[in-house]
Amino acid sequence: MNKQQAHIVEVGARDGLQNEPPLDIATRVAFINKLSATGLRHIEAGSFVSPKWVPQMADSTAVLQQIERVPTTTYSALIPNQQGLTQALAVKVTEVAIFIAATDPFNQKNLNQTTESALRHYESLIQTATDQGLAVRGYISCVLGCPYSGSVLPETVSQLAKQLYDMGCYQISLGDTIGIGTAVAAQTLVAAVSRQIPTSAIALHFHNTYGQALANIQACLELGVHTFDSSVAGLGGCPFAPGASGNLPTEDLVYFLQGQGIDTGIDLNQLVQVGDFICRHLNRGNQSNVANALLSQTNTDRNCHAQ
Repeated sequence: MNKQQAHIVEVGARDGLQNEPPLDIATRVAFINKLSATGLRHIEAGSFVSPKWVPQMADSTAVLQQIERVPTTTYSALIPNQQGLTQALAVKVTEVAIFIAATDPFNQKNLNQTTESALRHYESLIQTATDQGLAVRGYISCVLGCPYSGSVLPETVSQLAKQLYDMGCYQISLGDTIGIGTAVAAQTLVAAVSRQIPTSAIALHFHNTYGQALANIQACLELGVHTFDSSVAGLGGCPFAPGASGNLPTEDLVYFLQGQGIDTGIDLNQLVQVGDFICRHLNRGNQSNVANALLSQTNTDRNCHAQ
């Protein structure tokens, strides 16, 4: 019997770092190189947004030029417009991502556009990117709730997902930006979106604000979703969603999946060391329960051997 597999998209170097204090180019490069060595097959390495709005992602061109690329790993970048696409092409990424929210208020805050106008903008951008041979991933944020307008109907998200898929996005990542989702709500959403696009084209991006991310993933595994976004050490949050805590830690996700016999291709112990590395550079606590447990065991073993 073939072992069940899951695909993890590591977003720590982009979605994670964009909500942390800015790091220098060398540290970002070292961080991505260390992530590459863990067996991760998809790393979102930066974004080509205005440094005025997201200074943490300034110098993404230099970062992507300097990283050591593993042939089996996809290095992608977030783009908001044609200028961003041009920059992404210049550093030879093979995949780009575009982003939109399920609600007008969030899009007005984040993109300074309505949902409808953002879709019109992205239609030509996606076409241009695919014409250049790039794969395009679509992010939909606020899929289970918006910090400005409250609840979001699954049908609203499913129609938006279909529009992006029909425009040429090969995969749609559904983001619970404020982390309020529960297993039942997550299943209801995935079921609605699966009626509009193939389940194989769905990815899930759960923030862990209420500690429900892994429960939500378990519920959605049962529906056939096998691609999940996460961020090493739980880095990040959302600068446009006040109070939203960080992403689901990749270490916790890998441990959870491996415990069910699901292959990720990732070396967990090595991943824990990468999370520890970046947390030390950011001078912040590690949000991964698994990482903290394993690091504690390592430190205890070292103390025992030293005595």
